[in-house]
Amino acid sequence: MNKILAISAVVVAIGFVAVSYVMGLNGDSDDKYAQCKNSAVAGGNELGGPFELVNAEGQTVTDTDVITEPSVLYFGYTFCPDVCPLDVARNASAIDVLAERGMSVTPVFISIDPARDTPEVVGEFAENMHPKMIGLTGSPEQVKAASEAYRTYYKAHDTSDEFYLVDHSTFSYLVMPGEGFVDFFRRDVTPEQMADKIGCFIENQ
Repeated sequence: MNKILAISAVVVAIGFVAVSYVMGLNGDSDDKYAQCKNSAVAGGNELGGPFELVNAEGQTVTDTDVITEPSVLYFGYTFCPDVCPLDVARNASAIDVLAERGMSVTPVFISIDPARDTPEVVGEFAENMHPKMIGLTGSPEQVKAASEAYRTYYKAHDTSDEFYLVDHSTFSYLVMPGEGFVDFFRRDVTPEQMADKIGCFIENQ
């Protein structure tokens, strides 16, 4: 009997710790966005940061030039045969859903293939995906620095083939002006789910 009581006490203690942890993630009064987040992001406080890239007009711009309102950043490349167009189109659809709700958000496409994605190429891609989308590229060093800031992964295949592919991560990042990274979205999130989540952040700015 004592053994059963001891086990029950341990279970209750574990449950208390688990509940306290979840409450800590979602009920932190110091985090105005706590109710908008499903879970804590490992290293979230260290994600994002300053970057310097080149826009469609060939002008060097910084993160403060680009992120002037809530923005959704995606790292990909214009020659991507399937993943990037689908992900970027999903982001564009979410932006439109938010616009219908009276909320303005900027979609941003950052190339991780600067060898082929010139300012003109990335600009045309962005314009075709959404009229508000900002397309960015840059030197290999600039692109690498921006990618490292958001901890994204990319690796080009044999570049001797002009149709080479580039392996890369596929997260989309929500960034708030003056605040930086606040959350990310996986590929399986729908435009409506994405819009709901972003809307929560906007309402709690």
